[in-house]
Amino acid sequence: MDTKKVAVIVGSLRKESFNRKVANEFIRLAPKSLELEIVEIKDLPFFSEDIENDPPRVWIDFKTKIAAADAILFVSPEYNRTIPGVLKNAMEIGARPPKQNSWKGKPGAVATVSPGLIGGLGANQTIREAAVSLNIPMMQQPEAYIGQIKDKLLEDGVTVNEKTEKFLKDFLEAFEKWVMQITK
Repeated sequence: MDTKKVAVIVGSLRKESFNRKVANEFIRLAPKSLELEIVEIKDLPFFSEDIENDPPRVWIDFKTKIAAADAILFVSPEYNRTIPGVLKNAMEIGARPPKQNSWKGKPGAVATVSPGLIGGLGANQTIREAAVSLNIPMMQQPEAYIGQIKDKLLEDGVTVNEKTEKFLKDFLEAFEKWVMQITK
């Protein structure tokens, strides 16, 4: 089985972000057939059509990393029942100009992470809606709404507990099948 490169997009910029911790757990737990790597969005200037035909180097580098990936995994918090602005900005940059959509056709999945009970339901659904216009075929099941994350981390504050680790592994196993199915 070929190894597939997965661009992991973390929607939070916070240094101690729960989302980054979960993204790193996905990386640690990934099956050998999936090579997960976080593609940073923190330094992307705001999207503007005024500069899209002569984009800054950081935009070009970002689009190149997305284009080189075989699949996309979004790991995001929810802000005000939707997605963080930095994530929306990254989506726009990757999709523009329209004939150079770096996301196009890459299988995707989303996990949302929150200290609250509902685990980022609004953000999860918003990412799925945006993925339609980005032409990212999204894995439908299992869904990943990881709520009450503080209770799911071990004392080190980084590693997830056994039950959550099993959930992440099961999610990755389904994602692996989805990626292999779409990228045949």
